[in-house]
Amino acid sequence: MMGVKTATDAVWVLVGIGGQLMFTARFLMQWWASEKAGRSVVPVSFWYFSIAGSLIVLAYGIREVEPVIILGQLPGTVIYTRNLWLIRKERERLGG
Repeated sequence: MMGVKTATDAVWVLVGIGGQLMFTARFLMQWWASEKAGRSVVPVSFWYFSIAGSLIVLAYGIREVEPVIILGQLPGTVIYTRNLWLIRKERERLGG
């Protein structure tokens, strides 16, 4: 792998790839839910995969001292968390 010098580097490359795979999984979940519903929907799992992917890629960016990755992931993590908070508040309001 390009730029991999040690076993630790290889592990962190795999961590970064894992984060990207979480982002891929969120789109697959959204597509599957939309196909099942016959309309465009965003399932709650989309936000959980988003947070997981974002935090993993953020950890990779911090480890590699990549400011572009860090700055790209920080706002998304806040937004994904906020969406889950709003969903939780709505469910509480509706009694579920």
